Amino acid sequence: MKAKIKTTKEVEITTLLVDAGVRYWEDATVNGTEDEQGDLIPCRDGERWKPIIDIESGVITNWTKGVVANVHYKICDDGIYHLADAEGNILLTKDGYVPNILDVERDSYGDYIILNIDENGKIANWNNKPKVNDFEDEDKD
Repeated sequence: MKAKIKTTKEVEITTLLVDAGVRYWEDATVNGTEDEQGDLIPCRDGERWKPIIDIESGVITNWTKGVVANVHYKICDDGIYHLADAEGNILLTKDGYVPNILDVERDSYGDYIILNIDENGKIANWNNKPKVNDFEDEDKD
């Protein structure tokens, strides 16, 4: 007889991978300038914003050094967020609403990514740890 069973395993989560569809690129300032076309913000890939965040430090590892940004992106449930281990293995996924970890001030209700990022890619006031239940894919059985 074959059966599917769920098991619990302790893992070390190191990275948050963001793949977000930004509705209004101008909702960010980059080096003090409104980013009207979205061509100033680091981590843009086509119409997607794809920062890679070190969970422990709050540093965006693919950030362009020397760039400062204040981001207030409306995502409109157009995001995929992955928690990964040090080897890049995807451990948990969230599709749709923005996870709380990407709103340091906690007032976006899952609709916005709100971050202040310094010249080294460090997210201001980053003292968050992801809540696993925010990332569990509801569609997995």
